[in-house]
Amino acid sequence: MRPLLLCLIAMHCALGSTGRPPNFVMIFIDDMGWGDLSCFGNEEAATPNLDRLAREGVRFEHFYVNSPICSPSRCALTTGQYPQRWSITSFLNNRADNDRRGVAQWLDPRAATLPGILRQNGYATGHFGKWHLGGQRDVDDAPPITAYGFDESLTNFEGMGAKLLPMTLKPGDTAPGRIWQDAERLGGPVVWMRRSEITAGFVNAAIPFINRAAAAGKPFYINLWPDDVHGPWWPPTSQWGDGSRRRLYLSVLEEMDRQLGPLLEHIRATPALRDNTLVLVCSDNGHETGAGSGGPFRGHKATLHEGGIRSPLIAWGPGLIAESRAGTTNTTSVFAAFDIAPSLLAIAGIAANAGSGAAPSSFDGEDLSPLLLGRSTVSRRAPLFWRRPPDRKHAYGSGPLPDLAVRKDEWKLLCDFDGSNSGLYHLMDDPGETSNLAARHPDIAARLTRAVLDWNASMPQDNGQELGKEAPPAPRKKKK
Repeated sequence: MRPLLLCLIAMHCALGSTGRPPNFVMIFIDDMGWGDLSCFGNEEAATPNLDRLAREGVRFEHFYVNSPICSPSRCALTTGQYPQRWSITSFLNNRADNDRRGVAQWLDPRAATLPGILRQNGYATGHFGKWHLGGQRDVDDAPPITAYGFDESLTNFEGMGAKLLPMTLKPGDTAPGRIWQDAERLGGPVVWMRRSEITAGFVNAAIPFINRAAAAGKPFYINLWPDDVHGPWWPPTSQWGDGSRRRLYLSVLEEMDRQLGPLLEHIRATPALRDNTLVLVCSDNGHETGAGSGGPFRGHKATLHEGGIRSPLIAWGPGLIAESRAGTTNTTSVFAAFDIAPSLLAIAGIAANAGSGAAPSSFDGEDLSPLLLGRSTVSRRAPLFWRRPPDRKHAYGSGPLPDLAVRKDEWKLLCDFDGSNSGLYHLMDDPGETSNLAARHPDIAARLTRAVLDWNASMPQDNGQELGKEAPPAPRKKKK
């Protein structure tokens, strides 16, 4: 009965209050910690534009991404599948390093993607921002971003096609410098602009795209994936402060929020958009150490602890989300980024198999559309599984780190590839993963260990087992 009930609710909500297919805006922030937005507890920085979305929408506290690092996290959101299926299990780098780690050079363009399915069903689709699913460093023969179901794209130095490239300036500099100049060969046209303004550059491209879609009478889906708040951090020179990692990070965070403001205000101030657009905001993985914050959670970017994979999600859509849920926080529903693709398709009234693509064609994500719309507090039925990036047995001075993780209901287990070194945590009572309960609950630990080992065996493998045997890198010497 549960799948049928969810389907009926989704069909009832699909056309919102306007009778037209809804629009979608997916804001995927880069390397932002769970506790970095002020609406998620940050008292050191102000993020008023995103905080307002939370006040008018729904905030989710048990939302996850499907990897603690960039490229696989983006792959899962785009395909609705575990990124391991496409051999994208760490950030995409140069050819030699991709081969060393056993990862693909780019996302297979035969993959069925959320924008591709929407486009085949009448949507205008645009990507504005970081891509990092192919076309970076010396990988210059990757497919263009438009090969993945987008009508239009504008990216940075990690994607094929038109792009914005960064000019850097710090206090005392007389002229800006350029970085990533080699990226000019990855497609154009190329516009050089201050790194501190690039989020606004993507916003300034996205708004006209939205207006053109509206003028053509087409619903739209856009990715707005800023470079921010990934390091190195280049805020405006007036916001440099003491130049510490934390201060630079917070300044970039605040500036990103300010630059997202015009896009959010354009949607809010246009009735036809406000009443029929769902905006989702989250981070692609956890924070960098010494910069962002995971709030109460252990771990950080590249780790399978909560600080690496739990993401702050906000859903906003006054004409779509249940009015009674506006301004509320969901503190119980467990789901992940790959659930977004089938959920948005359901909200749009599109069958999940309505697009073409290479096998595997089924989603690993589940349709949780009523949850996104504030009309349910269900969690996904199947467990969530993770495998660490192959080159991250040791990360940012941490390690050796667990190889695998699984979350089912209130329980989370981490272990190594052979099932050893297990840690079992009851996340509702112990969100910081401080008390290992594996010895106290051996049956639960054994069941979850078997489940995650079976899942891992069912997925294409990378070189993580071999790379995990290497000695940890020597600690970097601190600069005087």
